Formats: sequence, C-alpha cells, structure tokens
Amino acid sequence: MGDLKEEVRERYAERAREVSEQGQSASCCASGCCGPTDVTANDPTARGLYEVDETSELPKEAVLASLGCGNPTALAELHAGEVVLDLGSGGGIDVLLSARRVGPTGKAYGLDMTDEMLALARENQVKAGVTNVEFLRGEIEDVPLPDESVDVIISNCVINLSLDKDKVLAEAFRVLRPGGRFAVSDMVYQGDLSAVPQEIRRSVELWGGCIAGALEEHDYVARLERAGFVDPEVVPTTDYRAKYGREIEQACGVSLPDDVSLVGAFIRATKPAC
Repeated sequence: MGDLKEEVRERYAERAREVSEQGQSASCCASGCCGPTDVTANDPTARGLYEVDETSELPKEAVLASLGCGNPTALAELHAGEVVLDLGSGGGIDVLLSARRVGPTGKAYGLDMTDEMLALARENQVKAGVTNVEFLRGEIEDVPLPDESVDVIISNCVINLSLDKDKVLAEAFRVLRPGGRFAVSDMVYQGDLSAVPQEIRRSVELWGGCIAGALEEHDYVARLERAGFVDPEVVPTTDYRAKYGREIEQACGVSLPDDVSLVGAFIRATKPAC
C-alpha cells in the first residue's frame, strides 16, 4: 500500500511540474500568440468545473493544476470571517477561491503531501496577492492543526485517494469546531460496488485519477456517521459513466456493470453543535 501512495504522490508531482513548465513557456510569449494548452484537457474528472468569472483573476497555473471532480467552493456556503481547510489542496485553486469568500477576517488553509504542488500553490498565492492563506505540508490522515480550529472543510476529489478514509473523516471531525461543516466534492459509486471489476478497483493509475478509490454512496454516509457527523448527504453533480464511460473502459480494458454508476458528488455533513 505504501507503493500505491507513492504512485499517487508522483502523479500529482508530475502534474505540478507540467503546469510549472507550461507557465514558464507561456511567460516567454509576450504577444499572447501562444496561449497555454489546458493540461487538464486529458483528465476526464477535471473538465469544465469552474466558471470564467471565478477564475479570471486567478493565476492560470492554479486553474491548470486542478485535478478535481467538482467545485466545492461554489457549493459550500462560506461566510466572511470563517476558517476553511482544503484537504489535498493541489495547486491551490479552491484555497484561493475560499480566501476570497471568507474575506480578510477569515482564513483558508491548504493541506497537501506533494512538495511540488505546495511550491506551485505558494507561487500562485503570491501571484494572486492573497494574504489570508496558508499552505501546510502533511497528509489528510494526520492534519497538522489543533482540535476545533476550523469552521469548514472542503476537498476536491482527494479523499478517494486515501488508503484510510475512516482516519481522514475522523481527522476532519477533530479539527472542525462544534457546528462546523464538511462540504467536499468526491467520486462515489451508485449501485453494487462488489460488481465493479477488480481491474478498475485495483488500478493504480485510475486510483490516482480518483476513480478506483471511490466509495459506494451509502458506505460514504455510514462512515461519516461513524465518525460522529450528523445530517450526511450525497448529492450527485456529474455522471461520469455517461460522459466518460468509454474512456474509463479504454483505460483499464473493462467496463462498469450496467447497474453501477460512477458520479461526481457533493457530500455534506455537520459536526454536532454540542
């Protein structure tokens, strides 16, 4: 399992390097005639998730580095003065968007285990001129923040990558303040997960793409409840079987069973107020 984590780490490190190299190349073209190629175009889970008005003032590297399956900042109700934690913050797009929403009296943390992504995120923070942001190195199973220090936890298709999802949810519960909100985008299966071919479930490449590690939606809800959360809810946002089923089939040589769907979803839950 340690090898699997390193495969995932290297996949995200490689994406960070691609984005950094692309940004350096684009900066040499002052005329703008050689605009950047969208490196997310070949990743079926990362297409068309953000509106232009959300990203127009962000560094292009923050947008290009996104490997998410949703837009948790658009779905989470963030308020001025709140503290937000993004689990698996990557190039920082959701952290920077969250920082805008909570304003100067709030704060947005980004947590990532990949040095290359952290370096890219910090560069993006400087370019964006955002000061109420802090990027932390660490793993989502062991959050380097005190108990009850966060109002909202977001994440964008990262919890699937964990080999110990129960630990991730327990850590999320620990760092949330009473009444705090869990509001993440993630991949989930609908239907009988036991029917999903092992070739899909065991593929390291697809795990790194947030597919093979997906939980069945009722299992996700049950795990949230065991962690102590209340009012858990899974709201499907994107049907990846319908949109990209052929690509999934080509990637691993088998297709999903007819009675199983793979969806991007917004998952909500709350830490009890007392």
